[in-house]
Amino acid sequence: MTYTFTRTLPGIAFDAAVERVTDALKQDGFGVLTEIDVQAVLRQKIGAEVAPYRILGACNPTLAHKALTAEPHIGTMLPCNVVVRETEDGTVEVAAVDPAASMRAVDNPALAAVAGEVGGRLKAIVDGL
Repeated sequence: MTYTFTRTLPGIAFDAAVERVTDALKQDGFGVLTEIDVQAVLRQKIGAEVAPYRILGACNPTLAHKALTAEPHIGTMLPCNVVVRETEDGTVEVAAVDPAASMRAVDNPALAAVAGEVGGRLKAIVDGL
């Protein structure tokens, strides 16, 4: 089962990719609420050396409000995570969660409609990078 929308960005440096993704999200009404530098956290906490890996917690306030109105506990699955990571060959990859896939466990047609809308927008953002 596919649960992400994924695209590689050949020839783009990691930090430039993070900026590009953040800008693309903002252009479509998503803000980045959280940014986790997984590389730095793993180095600091357990001494592990991993390739650059950033998790961006993206949120569109209007769509988040719709989701919370339809399903009050859905906040446990928010925000929508977008990952920017450097692969083994040095290429940068972007992956955004498919909210429809992650919310299938919640039997709520109103929520499914919102998840479909969010997913369509995240897919378009990733495809447009």
